[in-house]
Amino acid sequence: MNEKIENILNLAMDATPEERAKSLNLNVGFDRESASWEVVVKFFGTKEQLQAVFEQAFPTEFSNIKIEVLSNQYVILQIPEKLVTPVADLPEIEYMEKPKQLFFAVNNGKSASCINTLQIGKSVAGVTDRSNLTGRGVLVAIVDSGIDYSHPDFRNTDGTTRIIRLWDQTLDAIYDRETINRALKQPTEAERYAICPSRDISGHGTHVAGIAAGNGRASNGLYRGVAYESELIIVKLGTPRENTLPRTTELMRALDFCANTARELGMPIAINLSFGNNYGSHSGTSLIETFINDMADFGRNAIVIGSGNDGAAALHTSGRVVQNQTSVIELAVSEFEPTLNLQLWKNYVDDIDIALVHPNGTRVGPLQKTLGAQRFRMGDTDMLIFYGEPAPYSPYQEIYFEFLPIGTYVDSGIWRIELIPKEIVFGEYNMWLPSGGTLNIGTAFLNPVEETTLTIPSTASKGITVGAYDARFRQPAAFSGRGFTRETNQVKPDLVAPGVEITSCAPGGGYETRTGTSMATPFVTGGAALMMQWGIINKNDIYLYGEKLRAYLIRGANRNFAGFSQWPNPQLGWGALCVSDSLPI
Repeated sequence: MNEKIENILNLAMDATPEERAKSLNLNVGFDRESASWEVVVKFFGTKEQLQAVFEQAFPTEFSNIKIEVLSNQYVILQIPEKLVTPVADLPEIEYMEKPKQLFFAVNNGKSASCINTLQIGKSVAGVTDRSNLTGRGVLVAIVDSGIDYSHPDFRNTDGTTRIIRLWDQTLDAIYDRETINRALKQPTEAERYAICPSRDISGHGTHVAGIAAGNGRASNGLYRGVAYESELIIVKLGTPRENTLPRTTELMRALDFCANTARELGMPIAINLSFGNNYGSHSGTSLIETFINDMADFGRNAIVIGSGNDGAAALHTSGRVVQNQTSVIELAVSEFEPTLNLQLWKNYVDDIDIALVHPNGTRVGPLQKTLGAQRFRMGDTDMLIFYGEPAPYSPYQEIYFEFLPIGTYVDSGIWRIELIPKEIVFGEYNMWLPSGGTLNIGTAFLNPVEETTLTIPSTASKGITVGAYDARFRQPAAFSGRGFTRETNQVKPDLVAPGVEITSCAPGGGYETRTGTSMATPFVTGGAALMMQWGIINKNDIYLYGEKLRAYLIRGANRNFAGFSQWPNPQLGWGALCVSDSLPI
């Protein structure tokens, strides 16, 4: 075990190829063909210095190392498996993580978010002009599943595109405005896609982009989005490799691309991220979260992130272990569950024995507290368990459980995790199951806790985190990920926006209705673009971005919710988006 390598990468390196193949998490980042790992590291020095160090340390393998330097001394490496530990041991490397998979989590929405009055050409008497805010002069970036670039809502009145650049990571290609316009002039779909073949298969990114910035041309303005005259940067997340979901490394590349493009063009930018995952301490300390924090300080931007849809999914539980009293956590595993993993996070100071009880009553434990991997068999399920150490950025310890079927499925029934106190100082613990709809219905904690169900990276401290509410009944959405962050207890979500039954763009030129925090997030992204237009483009406040913009959103948030008297709170943060009240008088 290497302390400069995160726990799950240590475990993946220790696991057998068969164990990794059965797991949801362990094989992510490994390329079987080249027997190499994609990893994220924080490092000291410049790219040239890092290359020189690698060339000196690994002269025979240097040609097999791929180095992709991002902003602020983050780098994505592709390195042979045998070099993972030696690379981490280099003094220039601060910390190393493996990528994780990401899961994609209008009219009434605009009205509820106090946007309509800003879009029409009417000033409010006695205040600074806040009319005709359309997003003009501000970039909106949608990092998602792509876009139907031929949809009328993303085209100008002359038929040309509003998209400045479209990076399709799955095709490893970047298409500029001129290329997209050339494609749009083609008489047939086949000829169009021969020039610009990027598609949005799921429709998720197209829907999100429509809320944030669609101009409503296909509906005569009925389903017009928020920043409807902004120019767009689109990143379709993914990888050219087959059968893989987007990873955190693709997200880091996308953020770097969007921020640098905005700086190159000299334009402010609002960046929309409507996805996440559940692996991590949920305290804002992983490299993807710290990278987002660093990028939030890079140029004039706002990074807006959805809180996820795990609020009522029973994928999280927590509690406090009390001296002389065993805590029992019950986990229901449904039939036909092909694989499963569980994270337990506790304070390293607390000394707790852990035992595991199979649905048939077989008990294993207390488990050995030796750092590294342990294996044992329970029924027809192999257990792979890893005891980790605190990371350089966090005092918390992770114990990771991987349930691997001997045959096809993990044993179903009620599993029990026993926490037996030995010496307790703090006592708090948290457990998470995988998010993103990867589990069957019925696999869940029997006593779930809805708080601290934010997905990562919405826990990044400098991202603007958005939950969802039902604007029709002015009630929090049960599915919306709830705060606060673990350990730091930072207020998240920052605010909420409409996320239930939202109508927006669909591939093919029409519209469809969707629900989720993915739909709430672009209301705030578009709202941020309007605010930056008012402040930066119209020169009312040239510093209206980043943390200042978040502060304005919080101040203007509407807290008129029945049954809520304490603000902030884990369901609604500081309240509901109200853009007009967020601009100063």
